[in-house]
Amino acid sequence: MNYVTGKTASVRAAKNGEKRARKAVKDAPDGAAGGEDLPDLTLTDRAYQQLEEMITTLALPPGMVLGEQNLVQRLGIGRTPIREALQRLARDGLVVVMPRRGILVSDINVRTQLRLLETRRVLERLIARLAAERSTKEERDVFAGIAQDMREAASASDDLAFMRLDRQFNDLIATASRNEFAVRSLESMAGLSRRFWYQHYKQAADLPLTANLHADVCEAVARRDVDAAGAASDKLVDYIESFARKTLDV
Repeated sequence: MNYVTGKTASVRAAKNGEKRARKAVKDAPDGAAGGEDLPDLTLTDRAYQQLEEMITTLALPPGMVLGEQNLVQRLGIGRTPIREALQRLARDGLVVVMPRRGILVSDINVRTQLRLLETRRVLERLIARLAAERSTKEERDVFAGIAQDMREAASASDDLAFMRLDRQFNDLIATASRNEFAVRSLESMAGLSRRFWYQHYKQAADLPLTANLHADVCEAVARRDVDAAGAASDKLVDYIESFARKTLDV
């Protein structure tokens, strides 16, 4: 596939997938994570998503000091939503609040990442199996669509489309699992994991393989194959762990 053409197509696919994923989450029955229709994004949600993406894609690099007023001007969002978003990012480990000194973007540490993966493996296997068992027909259709879009991103080696699809995948599988306790535990690790991957993937990662492993999980969930979903999740985490260990030599 031509890289430029493929990249445009996969970004478009990622955006279409986001619409499908949001609809599936909103249409989820009672018992989903949250249990009720999700409202439109609040200003705090918008600030959090924008800042999280800027941090995980290293637009705001580790060690950078963030000022609230600068972020207000940069994002066009008020001080209170920015402050609330930063508090959420601090809980996620992406920033460190330094009293009277400001907000510092946290460092990236491979040994922390390996400890994180020990927990991710257990939680992601559980959530994948539950999603295969409990997902609705509409959600399974979206999983099938995300799998297709992931494979297109793999063919195009499109990192941006992959990262957007990865967020959609995480949001949908969390909802489909119908277990808010497992989801809350995993959510706090997502940003750190994405940022670590983004920092090192050009040197140590196989982007097409990563996207295809995600697609395997999606397809197992779409088939309602509980055992296959758990096995595909383990294979994905196996690869992520091997990738993390490779960065020690990069």
